[in-house]
Amino acid sequence: MVKLTIDGKEVEVREGTNIIEAARRLGIEVPHYCYHPGLSIAGQCRLCMVELGNNPRPQIGCNTQVAEGMVVRTDTPKVLETRQSIMEFHLINHPLDCPVCDQAGECWLQIYYMKHGLYEPRMVDEKVHKPKAVPLGSHVILDAERCILCSRCVRFCDEITGTGELGIFDRGDHSEIGLFPGRELANPYSANVIDICPVGALTDRDFRFAVRVWYLDTAKSICPGCSRGCNIEVHVNVRRPHHNQGRRVARLKPRFNAEVNRWWICDAGRYGGKFVDDASRLGAPARGRGEAAIEVGWEEMIPLIASQLRRYRPDEIGVLASPNMANEDLFLLRRLVDHLRLIHVDFRVPPRTPGDEDRILIKADKNANTRGAELIGLGPRPGGLDAHGMLRAARERRIKCLWVFHHDLLASAWPEAEVGEALRAVECFIYQGSNSNGVSTAAHYVLPSAAWVERDGTFTNFEGRVQRFWKAVDPLGLSLADWEILGRIGEAFGLGAPPARAEDCFKALAASAAPFAGLSYRELKDTGKVVAA
Repeated sequence: MVKLTIDGKEVEVREGTNIIEAARRLGIEVPHYCYHPGLSIAGQCRLCMVELGNNPRPQIGCNTQVAEGMVVRTDTPKVLETRQSIMEFHLINHPLDCPVCDQAGECWLQIYYMKHGLYEPRMVDEKVHKPKAVPLGSHVILDAERCILCSRCVRFCDEITGTGELGIFDRGDHSEIGLFPGRELANPYSANVIDICPVGALTDRDFRFAVRVWYLDTAKSICPGCSRGCNIEVHVNVRRPHHNQGRRVARLKPRFNAEVNRWWICDAGRYGGKFVDDASRLGAPARGRGEAAIEVGWEEMIPLIASQLRRYRPDEIGVLASPNMANEDLFLLRRLVDHLRLIHVDFRVPPRTPGDEDRILIKADKNANTRGAELIGLGPRPGGLDAHGMLRAARERRIKCLWVFHHDLLASAWPEAEVGEALRAVECFIYQGSNSNGVSTAAHYVLPSAAWVERDGTFTNFEGRVQRFWKAVDPLGLSLADWEILGRIGEAFGLGAPPARAEDCFKALAASAAPFAGLSYRELKDTGKVVAA
């Protein structure tokens, strides 16, 4: 460990730490553009100048490592004058198009100009003009005039993805970011360059001109796209329907977690939340198949479901849970299954095509909570059938009531004809999920579930890390969280009043399931906790 003093405050940090990170430990911000803790040091922007001891010239903080007894000053007149001059240099050719820039409101040129610039402009020559609105790939668009050549995007593609699509071309004030000939920014993590761009040079084609960032609220969440469980922020449009085409969820952004995803998220996860505001969302409970379906209220639906379940023996009922359900949902489902003594229970449905996986973040298992379903114990009971066996028994009319959660079985690895035959053969088919699909249209009873951003809950990722996600928007229509639906059905079977909050479900889970013992929402905090490897 190394002790040093920054602006009169003593701090102790690990050897090899640079001055920017050491100052951050004290709550002191050293402004910077090119530096990013997840990338190599470039030392290009020169904004992070600080004074060191009696050294007559300011030094860059990003590429200066701490030393024992070092004295650093970040706010001297010389440092402030240097920052102001560097800000003026960065803005010499920068266009004054903040009113039409998507980065406005979260642009570090704007922020640092107000903090460290505020100079009298001296530039009278015509600014250098460069290409504007150039698509680099399916997700990213470049405005080269706004670029300050920090090289973060180039280093990301070189060092993180290893794909090397981007480079800096030409020299002097004509230098610009661009693609190598014949290349496209199409790696699975391409949109991360938007997040790390400190200005408005790289923007999101999907988010472009959709909604101003100051009209967005933010909630912490977990990406449900695979078993990695990347930490994300959900940015919600609070001015709908006037902006973002009325969609509530405007965008998903990565949230730093050193143990899970660091600063990154894959493109599939980033753009995988559009189903939340899709026209296919189920908005109200319904009974009856196809065009004969009639929407009803929960007051009518819950007794109907309970009465249907009572009609059949335990061995005539099959329950196909989903590994995309939260721990809270799976716990209440397990409680109900045990109470009804059901034996045909499973959650595993093979995908039609195997999921892709890489060395960075992406996992082949495209379900958010497979590990949670395993730990809670929602596999077949002794003498019970697995998911495929249930469909076979349904075709043979040995299973007469089938309750499917979230799965689109017609998109599974099983032959569509076999799935369709099974769904037509059962006397009572209950579908519970957030969006309609080929399976839901065949159901006798449809129970609309709230999407993950419409509720609180937890997922357990592939390594056994339990992580919280928070409610970002209200449930659509009459949809309810799965735990709320299951709690009401459980009440109809004498299991007591349904829990009032997701946190109450988690407390009951922690009290009854050994892997979750001792956990609470407070204990999980923002970064989660590993309960089982």
